[in-house]
Amino acid sequence: MTFKYPWLFLLFLVYVPLIIWYFRKNRNSTPSMGLSTLNAFAGLGHSWKEYLMKFNFILKLLAIGFLIVALCRPQTFDSKRTSRVEGTDIILALDISGSMASKDFQPTRFEAAKDVAVKFVNQRSNDNMGLVVFAGESLSLMPLTYDRAALINSIQNVELGDLTDGTAIGDGLASAVNRLVSGKAKSKSIILLTDGTNNAGEVPPFTAAQIARQNGIKVYTIGVGTDGSIQITDPYGFSTTTLETKIDETSLKKIASETGGKFFRATDEKMLQKVFKEIDSLEKTKLDVENFTRTDESFFPWILAAFICYALSMLFRYTVLRRIP
Repeated sequence: MTFKYPWLFLLFLVYVPLIIWYFRKNRNSTPSMGLSTLNAFAGLGHSWKEYLMKFNFILKLLAIGFLIVALCRPQTFDSKRTSRVEGTDIILALDISGSMASKDFQPTRFEAAKDVAVKFVNQRSNDNMGLVVFAGESLSLMPLTYDRAALINSIQNVELGDLTDGTAIGDGLASAVNRLVSGKAKSKSIILLTDGTNNAGEVPPFTAAQIARQNGIKVYTIGVGTDGSIQITDPYGFSTTTLETKIDETSLKKIASETGGKFFRATDEKMLQKVFKEIDSLEKTKLDVENFTRTDESFFPWILAAFICYALSMLFRYTVLRRIP
């Protein structure tokens, strides 16, 4: 049994003034009269009512004590067990370049990637996760956090055009590595999703991969979409642009291999879902966690005991201990 408010046990200090008051009050409360001799009372003992009066005071103290214990909120737990859970530090590095607006995925590559990423985050309840986005530059949108709602909100609110256009894979990977270095988990990984070739930024992708390897970070790379010409419509629907896209599989495979990760290619929504499902099964770390199961709030028996003690005290007070002025 534990107590939610153990500091309320200090209320037991009220016993000190109550006991002092009781003895002072009853010291001179016995009526008396003068007699020439006490020989007639020599064989008489103490009355049972005298003991009952003391017992009645004890009942009142018990009622107060039981009430204090109830105020401390006693709580019981029916079990304590140690379980093995799976947890790790993960950064999602998401490409938000203009080519991600391609409609070879429904509704677009970008929206499909966000939907799958949100589902992945929801499934990883024990992980410390964050978000990095990149286009012509990189931006760390969410540091490592256990707040699933905040991370999902960040993923859902990111939009194409938030950064200068381009594909700075190296910068995005470097930003993700910087976020993971401070992580506490033994297992750290980056899921990098892109649909193009590195053509911007200051950090070469393989250099960023080497830094990740030096820090014990695995990188899972995902190439999204099909190679060839794609039609990109601006957000307002006024113009359409034709772009040639080609995923640099060689570079993405090299990054994954250098860090002990794995490369995946997803050409449609179902395949992308399978990729994230496979990563979910690969990236697991066992942790020992103690679980406590609360079964009940245990204050009611103490309140009942306080009520019974007080009720008995009042019963004695107004029956056998009743005083006539």
